[in-house]
Amino acid sequence: MVTTSTMLADLGPRAQLHAGRLPRRLSQLLAGLGLYGVSMAMIIRGGLGLDPWDVLHYGLTNHLPLSFGAVVTIVSFVVLLAWIPLRQAPGLGTIANVLIIGVTSDATLTVLAGPSELWLRAVLLVLGIVLNGLASAMYIGAQLGPGPRDGLMTGISLRSGLSIRLVRTVQEVTVVGIGFALGGPVGIGTVLYALSIGFLVQRFLPLLVVHLDPPRQR
Repeated sequence: MVTTSTMLADLGPRAQLHAGRLPRRLSQLLAGLGLYGVSMAMIIRGGLGLDPWDVLHYGLTNHLPLSFGAVVTIVSFVVLLAWIPLRQAPGLGTIANVLIIGVTSDATLTVLAGPSELWLRAVLLVLGIVLNGLASAMYIGAQLGPGPRDGLMTGISLRSGLSIRLVRTVQEVTVVGIGFALGGPVGIGTVLYALSIGFLVQRFLPLLVVHLDPPRQR
């Protein structure tokens, strides 16, 4: 049985661009990032709690004269700065992640109203989480570089020798704590996201990994 880890290539930024099927991978990357921003807005409008990083983003909007999407973009740039001592190199997908997700989340928030009925809010939350898992698998499967937060996690794990699971847990508990202290909403949606997102990405990713061309023989 082929596992997800064996389906994803370990390539540097330049090699990612020369690994073939670039038009397909670029279109999947852009679609995935756009849908990711939409899913973030859906979870926000559900009003039942946000995913860990969005608790931080939303909390910061309480103290800065900026939109949610603008805060997402700024935090992404700050996280990228933390890549420097980790000697991580951003790929095209990393930069696109920074530029696209905040814009699409803001655009969706302007046209998507939050329902007043609890059952509709719950439906919006669940659909947002499922779409988030699908969108994550799309942009990861394009194999054009991790998002800033994913790269921070893998970089810390690589340099420290700690497990991905431990690093991710500490990372997300930290951002939730800071975000909650800043007034970010934590609720059943936060718990549901934490429990389900790994499973969803694991399920969708094998269907969406774009298989790369074998390296050329010199």
